[in-house]
Amino acid sequence: MFNKIGLKLIIAAGTAIIIIIGIYAYVNIASQKNILLEEVKRHSQQLSETIINSTQYSMLANRRQDTHNIITSISQEKCIRDIRVLNKEGRIIYSSDSSIIGHMVDRKAEACYTCHATNEPLHRLDFEDRTRIFRPHADSNRVFGTITAIYNQPSCYQASCHAHSSEQTVLGVLDLTVCLEPIDATIQEAKIKVAIFAIIAIFGLAGVISIVVRLLISKPINNLVNATNEVAAGNLNYHIKDLKKDELGQLGSSFNNMTKKLSEARMQLFQSDKMASLGRLAAGVAHEINNPLTGILTYSSFLLKRTKNYPELEDDLQVIVRETKRSREIVKGLLDFARQSVPKKKEVIINDIINKAKEVIENQLTINQIKLDLQLREKLPPAKVDANQMQQVFINMIVNAIHAINHDHGKITIVTDLTDLVPRGIAQIKHAVCPKGHDLMDHSQKIGALPSIKLHVRKNKQERDIYLDAVYGKNRHQYGIKPERKSDFEIFCPKCDMSLLEDYNNCPQCEAPIYSIEIPGKGMLRGCLMEDCKWQYWDEIEKEGKKPFIEIKIRDNGTGIPDENLDKIFEPFFTTKGQKGTGLGLAVIWGILDNHEGNISVSSTVGEGTEFTLRLPAVLS
Repeated sequence: MFNKIGLKLIIAAGTAIIIIIGIYAYVNIASQKNILLEEVKRHSQQLSETIINSTQYSMLANRRQDTHNIITSISQEKCIRDIRVLNKEGRIIYSSDSSIIGHMVDRKAEACYTCHATNEPLHRLDFEDRTRIFRPHADSNRVFGTITAIYNQPSCYQASCHAHSSEQTVLGVLDLTVCLEPIDATIQEAKIKVAIFAIIAIFGLAGVISIVVRLLISKPINNLVNATNEVAAGNLNYHIKDLKKDELGQLGSSFNNMTKKLSEARMQLFQSDKMASLGRLAAGVAHEINNPLTGILTYSSFLLKRTKNYPELEDDLQVIVRETKRSREIVKGLLDFARQSVPKKKEVIINDIINKAKEVIENQLTINQIKLDLQLREKLPPAKVDANQMQQVFINMIVNAIHAINHDHGKITIVTDLTDLVPRGIAQIKHAVCPKGHDLMDHSQKIGALPSIKLHVRKNKQERDIYLDAVYGKNRHQYGIKPERKSDFEIFCPKCDMSLLEDYNNCPQCEAPIYSIEIPGKGMLRGCLMEDCKWQYWDEIEKEGKKPFIEIKIRDNGTGIPDENLDKIFEPFFTTKGQKGTGLGLAVIWGILDNHEGNISVSSTVGEGTEFTLRLPAVLS
């Protein structure tokens, strides 16, 4: 328990509070004590002056009884302990206690010592030197005493009844003592109040601090400890919730980001393992299927030579030979895809490949009572592609469309056309790096089924990620935090914190700071992150200008694809067909088009149908 950081903080804070409040209490009590004593001194001084002034005329008239009565009357006031008047020899002339009148006082006593410390008595003393605090007895209360000199005045040495000469300065002293019992009681009461206040303050502040420490420190730390235990147990999907904006909140956010990256790394490792398994499976399939395919091809070719006089059989055997060869190429293509092999490109007419794909799939269309409508543009220029791979693409696309239609009057439409497209909105960014060469592509966060470009943004002490659209110019960015023109923000690499902002260039449209990202081998990508601007410029791609593309649109009137699945359909092994699908069809298509410098996009409405758009670079003579 004593090893917990929260308890240590509470103990440290409690100790500091005790010391601070203790010092405050001491200073406060000392201050009150001094104030009260100063008030007693002031009151005693005023009272001494009052007694001297009250007895002045009775003394001048030598009316001793009147003087004694005045002193006795004043001494009746509460807390006045004793009033004495002493002559210059130290004899008590008047006193509130009549039994000591006429007695001599000891000059070495505390009341007389200060004045008679030298051979001659001092004529003037500071007020502090004329006061004393003492206890008459060891067990009695404290007493405050003050002596006030009675000075010789003209009315004294000029009076006929007195024998004082004018050279005599001091005629005697008035010694006044008052009790300090009320003052001591007040000080004691103040000590008790301060002690009670100190105890309440210490426990109150300690309670508040314990609550604050628990909420702001102990709880977040416990959440982090629990999270690390979960991760240690293998749960990489554990996520710390309710993060604050302080340092512990940033630590929790970093922890979530770390577990996310660990989960991604594990998933990538899993995917790599699956792809390796796929490669082994493809090799095994190629070996096992190629042998029977070789037998079928051999015997069908032998029979083809013997059926020259039978046109109907010859046509059927030609289909068998052609499709057997194509099957062998498909198996080889699967193996090549798993091994990332380079396609064997030749200039071919896309319409011819589509017609061949139609012949292969025609029986399946008939069985499912689905109409295939081909709207192929005449005199379409060739494209440099691998014919077998592209035929595989079209067959897979048509088969997927057939599976998506679960009603009568199904229809699949394939439209081909030639179009000139600017790179903006078409060109795909496949690789992006920071100035230190760190990869910025994020395959876990996809936009439009494509990996995004991950940037880190810091604004007002908040740090979040922004994911850029990998299709140049589409700007379907996803903002974890939105930069603003009037606020300071920084854009940097999420792996090395290298700044990605250009120092001397601003957005030509809105004057906001712009980011700069290197596209290896293809120049620099610059852009503005303001949500109402989104200016973007890819220098090398813009220099190329418009490019001719063969555009193939494949539409069906099937069930459509839900929005939540549109970004996942091109991922390997993602399927909505359950055990009937492998999830490789569209992934293979994506890989083939990517290797042909083409692209594919999809739009769909649930209940109405889906349209895939394929684009391939055209070869113009």
